[in-house]
Amino acid sequence: MKSLRELYRIGYGPSSSHTMAPRNAAKQYKKEHPEARRFRATLFGSLAATGKGHFTDRAIMDVLGEDTDIVWRPDEVKPFHPNALTLECDAGDGQFVAPWTIYSIGGGALAEEGKPVNSPDVYDLSRLAQIQQWCRQRGMGYWEYVDACEGPEIWDYLGEVWDVMQASVERGLQHEGVLPGGLNLRRKAPDYYFKATGSSSSLQSRGLVFAYALAVSEENAGGGKIVTAPTCGSSGVVPAVLYHLAHTRKFPRQRILHALAVAGLIGNVAKSLASISGAECGCQAEVGVACAMAAGAANYLFGGSLEATEYAAEMGLEHHLGMTCDPVCGLVQIPCIERNAHAAARALDANIYSVFAEGQHRVSYDGCVLVMRETGHDIPSVYRETAQGGLAKGYEIIRQRRLQAGRKKDK
Repeated sequence: MKSLRELYRIGYGPSSSHTMAPRNAAKQYKKEHPEARRFRATLFGSLAATGKGHFTDRAIMDVLGEDTDIVWRPDEVKPFHPNALTLECDAGDGQFVAPWTIYSIGGGALAEEGKPVNSPDVYDLSRLAQIQQWCRQRGMGYWEYVDACEGPEIWDYLGEVWDVMQASVERGLQHEGVLPGGLNLRRKAPDYYFKATGSSSSLQSRGLVFAYALAVSEENAGGGKIVTAPTCGSSGVVPAVLYHLAHTRKFPRQRILHALAVAGLIGNVAKSLASISGAECGCQAEVGVACAMAAGAANYLFGGSLEATEYAAEMGLEHHLGMTCDPVCGLVQIPCIERNAHAAARALDANIYSVFAEGQHRVSYDGCVLVMRETGHDIPSVYRETAQGGLAKGYEIIRQRRLQAGRKKDK
């Protein structure tokens, strides 16, 4: 498995696969072709289907120039991965040459078909059961496996990750107004926060978690600075849970960083054995994995055993199995933002349930991840980040009916 630096990526929203990765691909291509005067970018599959809503064209043109020719091919899906991008350049004779096809495989990561990813593996083990056995044999915890594989430098990086996560929560709680993109969706985080602070203690805790998750997700939707955890579209879940627990239970900073390491391992296993790409496996691979990460992190914070932490993570993912990725208008807003809030609350519930069960369970986290992969591949493409089915289609049908009713009234 890769370093947690490749799971927790610090960047700008709204989408790790549709915005962050294409921008980085454009930077790499431009660096390799300094002689180019113009560029052409052809987007395929999901990258084209929801690219406008995710500002993919804007991300590419910000790097390659306003005169970049953007070609959209949503109906052409490459077999290697649904998020495909081909970049070409014109050195001055009007012909586009040097095609480079690159794939955005989720969480901001890039890959070429038939070529290994350049970054090295830093973890020898890729299943949580194997890691659990490693820890048990040495009397260590999950975070200590991270320390052994990554070295002490990882804690400085996770410290930066935590700082960015906290800042995104706090900005989102202060940021009011309407999100960009045409849905005219109002930011809700400030209202939820103030309602929660004025509520009874039984409601306050859950309301604050909702507010924190909304805050980060709305910052992401507005193109703000966030951390992929494991993606931009699911970036509100882990920060919401950790921010809430850090402030209500006064956990020391180092323990929060250890919790981030535990969550990172859980996300890394899903990324390695299956996918964290909504275009490949649906929203279960994004919000579902984020819920598993947050549930495992919370369980560690409260002193859960290796088995209990694994069970909390498994439960967080299991109860998102089959979740489709159907963003309305291709924007990371409806239903994505609400899903982050509900997944954060579900993560805390999974932690409590695991505590009561004392970690005893039948389905392993690794097994659940493999089921998630199979389920994702069985989900029709209209439900995998194409905005052609599910809520995206339903919303469009309702919108058209309202338009027709309005025209009849005008007559």
